[in-house]
Amino acid sequence: MKAASKVSASPVGKLFIIGFAGTDLSPELASLLVRMQPAGVILFARNIVQAQQTHKLLEDCRTRVSEPLFTCVDLEGGRVDRFRGVIGAAPAAQDVFATGERKLFRKHGEIIGKSCRALGFNVDLAPVLDLAFPASRRVMSSRSVSIDPKEVVLYAREFLGGLQAQGVIGAGKHFPGLGEGKLDSHHHLPVIKKTFDRLWQEDLVPYRILKRELPMVLVNHASYPSVTRGSSPASLSKKWITDVLRRSLGYRGLILSDDLEMGGVLKVASIGEAAVEFVRAGGDLCLVCHEQEHVENAFETMVHEYERKPKFRKRVAESARRVTDFKRKQKLARPRPAPSAEMIGQLSRRLWEFSEQIRFKQLSYATRSLEPR
Repeated sequence: MKAASKVSASPVGKLFIIGFAGTDLSPELASLLVRMQPAGVILFARNIVQAQQTHKLLEDCRTRVSEPLFTCVDLEGGRVDRFRGVIGAAPAAQDVFATGERKLFRKHGEIIGKSCRALGFNVDLAPVLDLAFPASRRVMSSRSVSIDPKEVVLYAREFLGGLQAQGVIGAGKHFPGLGEGKLDSHHHLPVIKKTFDRLWQEDLVPYRILKRELPMVLVNHASYPSVTRGSSPASLSKKWITDVLRRSLGYRGLILSDDLEMGGVLKVASIGEAAVEFVRAGGDLCLVCHEQEHVENAFETMVHEYERKPKFRKRVAESARRVTDFKRKQKLARPRPAPSAEMIGQLSRRLWEFSEQIRFKQLSYATRSLEPR
């Protein structure tokens, strides 16, 4: 296998969105970005301690990559909120949906999108499209909004519109659906024993309806043995990614893996094998979110496969073109100047007011439901 420093001419890096430790651009990270030329970076709460610091970190990453960079964050509100310590806590999707007001669904996306843009992000890995079945309540809690797929579509469409209005790209997740997953795929491999017909009529409905409105779709690490006749997760399955998502649903946007460092996929493959198999199955962008050693392992394993296998080289080239074309068509919003303390204060105030509005609506609804009829 060649050293990473000698393989940066390949298009393989375009198939990665990478995470890292630290709150500034270390020499090691700078070198990795130059060598890999990844499609994007993703930040977590561990990287985000202050608004101006976050903006500078993302800008420093941009300067090391020649093509426009996806600058990604996982921000749903509620349990999944990376900006809580910087701007304030955003309400959970389920709490917003409980108001029953579409304008508030859109406002949820707008406020989160505005915060993303202010700090320098252009991609938010949200909304969640998983159905709120009882089986997954312990794992998903307030992240999923309804057991009714049409209601999930209603919320997601407005949330995506709110993000888009602020120049932020959304991503539907977790295809093909974690609604009946009883285990957390961060640590385990959920096994969902639904038939394809039931999945088509329930979990896949949001993807079927929103296929032209979802810029990105993120594929999960659950196993569906009734569909694939095996134990591999959907993220490594050509049946799910190419046959169902691309062909049956006709999806034309970018397909992302969930974090390939999660236990759900590492139960069945090494990090390098997982990256290769995800791309071989038809995926476009590998998320590797934490350890630099894992990022380099996945990258170098894929480069090795790219150099040895003409068929895999063609598959990589196809996704690399798709990523480049997507970036050109999306015209990734130019990063704004670093936010001032005043701007962050205004965003915090608006977010607090929105959260209070959601709480008031919920209280009013609960009070009305308790009134005698």
